[in-house]
Amino acid sequence: MKTPWIGTSWKMNKTRSEARAFAQALRASPFASTKAAQPFVIPPFPYIAEVAEILSGTRVKVGAQNMHWADSGAWTGEVSPLMVKDCGASLVELGHSERRTHFGETDETVSRKVAAAVRHGLLALVCIGDTRTEYEAGATADVLATQTRFALRDVGRDAPGKVIIAYEPVWSIGEGGIPADPAFANDQHRRLKALTAEIAGEPLPILYGGSVNPQNCCALAAMSDIDGLFIGRSAWDPPGFIGIIEAVTASLGGKS
Repeated sequence: MKTPWIGTSWKMNKTRSEARAFAQALRASPFASTKAAQPFVIPPFPYIAEVAEILSGTRVKVGAQNMHWADSGAWTGEVSPLMVKDCGASLVELGHSERRTHFGETDETVSRKVAAAVRHGLLALVCIGDTRTEYEAGATADVLATQTRFALRDVGRDAPGKVIIAYEPVWSIGEGGIPADPAFANDQHRRLKALTAEIAGEPLPILYGGSVNPQNCCALAAMSDIDGLFIGRSAWDPPGFIGIIEAVTASLGGKS
């Protein structure tokens, strides 16, 4: 029986009081200590330390939404791996399509950031995804393979236990996104597991993200090669997030 990763990134949302209330509600739920799933929450930078403090001693991992590859320096507006760790985060999200589209993130910079995360003991959650044009051209597998090879280029056999992948179709995320068919997503995950096994020596966990909601979460999680869910707006309030964890773990036969 699998133990799925189930997490959410808040993107650029929530006030400090809302972040605190979410963390407190999650801590008070039975799923803060669940062994049937690996929950994680990725707040905006200003709230990481407070959320991490509230959730300390639980099984919930707290992460950052991005970081620079350098330890320090003249990088105005950036945040280093050391700063992320110092705030209490144990995970860092890298390569999200919004970073690639709007902020100049490239496969090269993602590769540098993954190496920095591994070097500093942060779990790298690497986001990869195909655009609608690439999907319609039947190029999904090739695009994902290229992004994955770059992400693992500098870590290779050090990746197991230190890097996980999230397949997030660009055409599926955000408001108005269309969820990927579970069978299609599972096929991409199967290919990615084979590729990561080739590069890292064993398959890495592959999560699915893209319009995950209470209606489709169990069908996605039930797929043989989907190792977890990376959720957006459906998990931005405590009942939504806790409800999805509860539904998925129950459907997989897990016990908290």
